Amino acid sequence: EVQLVESGGGLVQPGGSQRLSCAASGFTFSYYAMGWVRQAPGKGLEWVSQINSGGGNTYYVDSVKGRFTISRDNAKNTLSLQMNSLKPDDTAVYYCAKLTDVGATWGPFGSWGQGTQVTVSS
Repeated sequence: EVQLVESGGGLVQPGGSQRLSCAASGFTFSYYAMGWVRQAPGKGLEWVSQINSGGGNTYYVDSVKGRFTISRDNAKNTLSLQMNSLKPDDTAVYYCAKLTDVGATWGPFGSWGQGTQVTVSS
């Protein structure tokens, strides 16, 4: 059974930093591209960032480019999102997600974590 467990959320002041982690189990982590998706209060899901299976290619939504960094450790089956220069607009529940298709860089997400709340406020 695929399991994705996020951690690292919380309250942070504007301009601050936060690091999210996702512990993956139940599948061969190194075979799949992974991503982060967020949902702000009262809004729909927004794709934030994605990384290919080997970790060499990363992608970001324009609003977080230069501030967020996605990374993965295939030896430890973990996905991370380093968030710097946080803004109130970054307030959301952040979900770790796994692509459906093995080896693909793009495609639908087939598995999701339970989410972790990030609140950016003074």
